[in-house]
Amino acid sequence: MASRAADLLTLTPQGLYCPAGDFHVDPMRPVERALVTHGHSDHARSGHGHVMATRETLRIMAIRYGDDFAGATQEAVLGEVVRIGDVMVTFVPAGHVLGSAQIVIEQGKCRLVVSGDYKRGRDPTCLPFEPVPCDVFITEATFGLPVFRHPDTLGEVEKLLESVRVFPERAHIVGAYALGKAQRVMSLLRQAGYDQPIWLHGAMEKLTGFYKEEGIPLGETPRVVAAERGSLKGAIVLCPPSAIQDLWARKFPDPVAAFASGWMRVRARARQKGVELPLIISDHCDWDDLCRSILETGAEEVWVTHGQEDALVHWCLSRGIRSKPLHMLGYGDEEGEGQADEVAEPAAAA
Repeated sequence: MASRAADLLTLTPQGLYCPAGDFHVDPMRPVERALVTHGHSDHARSGHGHVMATRETLRIMAIRYGDDFAGATQEAVLGEVVRIGDVMVTFVPAGHVLGSAQIVIEQGKCRLVVSGDYKRGRDPTCLPFEPVPCDVFITEATFGLPVFRHPDTLGEVEKLLESVRVFPERAHIVGAYALGKAQRVMSLLRQAGYDQPIWLHGAMEKLTGFYKEEGIPLGETPRVVAAERGSLKGAIVLCPPSAIQDLWARKFPDPVAAFASGWMRVRARARQKGVELPLIISDHCDWDDLCRSILETGAEEVWVTHGQEDALVHWCLSRGIRSKPLHMLGYGDEEGEGQADEVAEPAAAA
C-alpha cells in the first residue's frame, strides 16, 4: 500500500502532485491544473491554468484576486465523485472556513485523503469536518503538540463580552484573520446574545459581505470611519491581526487589544504582540482532535504536513501507524501572523 500511495501522490517543488490525474493539490506556484482545498492564500494562489474547488472557494478566490485569477475554473460539488485522468476525486467538508474541503483521491484499492487545513471545533459559519475512511491520511499539524488543547470557544467569547461589560468606556479591538476567523467570531458573538453592531476594519468588508450573501447571519457590521473612532466607547471592533498595534487602533477610546488565535495559548506570544485580552479561538485542530481524527480515518499510513510534524509522526509510530513528515515549505500560518494575506485598508479610511 505504501508504494501505491507514493505513486498516487508525490512531492514536487510546486507541492503535492498526482501523476495519474496530472494535477497538483494546493500548489505553491502556478501550475496547469490545481485542486484547491480552501481560500486562504497559502493554499489558494492565482495564476493556475485550471482550478477545481468548491463554489465558495472559487468565489473567495475571485474576491481576493479578481475574476481572472485562473485560466478556467470547475466547481467541485461536495460528495460528488469525479474522474480526473486515471483517478477518482471527491471533495468532502473540512470544517476550516466557508467552502473548505478535504480532497479524496482514489485509484484501484488505494484511497488517499488530503486534509488541507481542518478543525473539529464548533463553527456556525461552515460545514463540519467529516472523517473519511482511507488508507493514507495527509494531515496538517499546525498545533501538533500535546501542549495545545483548545478551550471551548463559547467560553472565550464570554471572556470578551465580560470585558466589554466591565470596561464600557473602552473599545475592544479584536485581531482576527480576515477570512473565516473574523466571521466565526461574529457568529459566535451573535449566538451568545450580543446584538450591538460589530464594527469592521475595511479589510474585513468584502469577505464578510460574501458570508452574508451565503445566508450566514452576522447581524449589523458597519465599517469603521476614521472620524467616528473616538466615539466608539464600549464597541467591539474586528480588524486584521497586524492592525491591533497600528496607529489605526490607537485612535479608539482607551482600546483593549484582543487577538483571536490558537497561538494565544502561548502567553509569551500574547505579550510579544501587546495583547491585553488573548482569545484562544482556533480554526485548526488541537492535539487531541488531530489524534482523534487520525484514528477515525482508520488510515494505515499518515503523512504530516506544515506544522509540528515530528511530534505527531512519533505519536502515530508509537501506535503502529506508519508515518512520515513531508516537510513542505511555503505554507504560512494565518492563525498567528497572516499579514501577507491581509487586504490593506484604503488610506482614505485609515
